[in-house]
Amino acid sequence: MSTADTELILHHYEGSPFAEKVRLMLGYKGLAWRSVHIPVIMPKPDVVALTGGYRKTPVLQVGADVYCDTACIARLLEARQPTPSLFPDTAPLAPLLAQWADSTLFWTVIPYTMQPAGLAHVFKGAAPEVLKAFAADRAPFSAGMKRQSLADATANLGQYLSALDGQLADGRRWLLGSDASVADFAVAHGAWYVRRGGSVAEIMAPFVHFSTWLDRVLAIGHGRPQRMSSADALAVAASAPDHAACSVIAGSGFEAGQPVTVTPTDYGQDPVAGMLVGLTANEVVLRRTDERAGTVHVHFPRAGYQLKGEPA
Repeated sequence: MSTADTELILHHYEGSPFAEKVRLMLGYKGLAWRSVHIPVIMPKPDVVALTGGYRKTPVLQVGADVYCDTACIARLLEARQPTPSLFPDTAPLAPLLAQWADSTLFWTVIPYTMQPAGLAHVFKGAAPEVLKAFAADRAPFSAGMKRQSLADATANLGQYLSALDGQLADGRRWLLGSDASVADFAVAHGAWYVRRGGSVAEIMAPFVHFSTWLDRVLAIGHGRPQRMSSADALAVAASAPDHAACSVIAGSGFEAGQPVTVTPTDYGQDPVAGMLVGLTANEVVLRRTDERAGTVHVHFPRAGYQLKGEPA
C-alpha cells in the first residue's frame, strides 16, 4: 500500500468550528495530514463524490475510506495514534461531555455569535450577496429545529461558561482532570467560534479559568498540514487498492450487503444511500460507487444517525 493510501486527508474550510475541533485533535496527536480546502456553501461536487450526499464539514479521508462526523473522526485518530489518548481511562465521561458540547453547546454558540455584531466580524469584508448566499445555504440545515433566540442563547451560554469555569477552578489543566480528552476539543471549538465574533466574545471575560484553559487548548495548534487539491484527493480514493476492515455484527437487525440509508437525526438531514458493509456499537459503514471517486466506504457514528433498511 502506498503512502498516499494511508495519508490523513482533511476536507475542511478555515471558519468551520467542527473542522477546528479536528485540526486541534490532529495537533494534539502530532500528526501529519493533507489539507483540502472545500467551498463554504454548496455546490460541493467533490465532497459529495466522496460522501454520497453528506455535506457537513469536515470529512476525513484515508484512501478510499471516508469518515463523517467528528465523533467518528476522533475514534479513527485514536486508532491511528493511540497516544496521547483522546479517551483516557481517567476521563470515562469524555465522550458524553463531547456529545453535549457538539450539540447543546454548539447550538447555543451559533445564535449567540451570529447576532449582528458577531456576524459583522465573522464575515468582515464580505459582500452582501455572500451573506445572502450563506444564509440561504444554511437554512435547510436547521429546518424544523427550534432555534434559540438571542436572549435565550445569551443566558444559556453564560450559565454554561460559569459551570465550565467552576470545573476548572481547582487548577486542573483539562476539563476532566490531569489528562486532555476529546471533551476538551469539543468544548474548545465552540468557544473558538465565539472568539471569532469580535466584541461578542466579551461574554467570556469574567471566566478567567475557562479563558486560560481555552488559550492552552488553542496553543496546541494543528499538527503538520500540507495542502492538497480536491482533484488529487479524489484520485487517491479512486486508485486505493482496498478498504479498512469492517463487518456487520450478528443480531444487529441488519445484514451485510443490505441496501440502507444513513441520515443525521439533528440537522443537515441529507440521507446517504449505499450497501451496508460495517456495523458495530460505534460505527456504520456504507459501500458506494462514484464515477470519479471509485468505490468508497463511508463511515458514520452509530449515535446521532438513523440507519434505515431500503427495499432490495
